[in-house]
Amino acid sequence: MMEIEFLNWVRGPGMQIALAIFLIGMAYRLLENYLIGRAKMLADPKGDEWRHGVNTVWRRSSAHPNLTTRGHFTLVSGYIFHLAFLITLFFFAQHIEMFRSLIGFGWPALPPLVITITAVLGIASLIAVLVHRITDPVKRMLSDFQDYLTWLLTFLPLITGFLLITQSSLPYKGLLAAHILSFELLLVAIPLTKLSHMITVVVARWYNGAIAGYKGVQS
Repeated sequence: MMEIEFLNWVRGPGMQIALAIFLIGMAYRLLENYLIGRAKMLADPKGDEWRHGVNTVWRRSSAHPNLTTRGHFTLVSGYIFHLAFLITLFFFAQHIEMFRSLIGFGWPALPPLVITITAVLGIASLIAVLVHRITDPVKRMLSDFQDYLTWLLTFLPLITGFLLITQSSLPYKGLLAAHILSFELLLVAIPLTKLSHMITVVVARWYNGAIAGYKGVQS
């Protein structure tokens, strides 16, 4: 009975609390970025802020021709993980039903085999990123407790979800509760940790490009 009660709690009040913290936290992060403000430009503009801002976001999200091997690894592994996470989150049939219950509508799901392969790629890329962080002297020196904590909080939803769809021998209700709880912990952690970069990195890149564009220089 305790297992069922816990599952009901993480499905109901737990999810509501996590979503509230996530939405309020991210709204605060964006407001904080906005309130920092910027110095008033006294010179006449020499370029278009919006165009250069968008261009900078695009360029800094793609491979630079002078990237090192380490840089290419970081870029490729990052894209594999982020795409795998988003695809499994938004195109797995059970997840779509969850979104339907929250927002009132859904969309077509991808085949289970595609979701399984995508989850494996996401898990593999996260493990590769962790190994690289531990073995690379520079990254190891720059890493702190929060880096490893956020890695773990990101890894848990993927691995528990993968076990749910591949390991029928494990206790389903307990594993499902752990999967939902791990996702809720991730939601709570996003606005409170470096994971908030999922939104703030776009704002920062656009801002740098916009300032450079106003001055007529390349960002």
